[in-house]
Amino acid sequence: MDLQDFLLRARVLMLYRQALRITGRAPSSAKAELRQTIRQETENNRNCNDRQRIRFLISEGLDKLK
Repeated sequence: MDLQDFLLRARVLMLYRQALRITGRAPSSAKAELRQTIRQETENNRNCNDRQRIRFLISEGLDKLK
């Protein structure tokens, strides 16, 4: 793992944590479903090694949070 991979990994984890924190503001009936969706999206792309694709997914995730 080189520096670029390390920085991308840090950005992914930051986005994941931020998304989980935001679920705390959701109505209690939707929290579990939102957390499950966030986890599932993360797991679906866990083995992605393409830096360009990872950058795209990060920007897409940030847009969804807004």
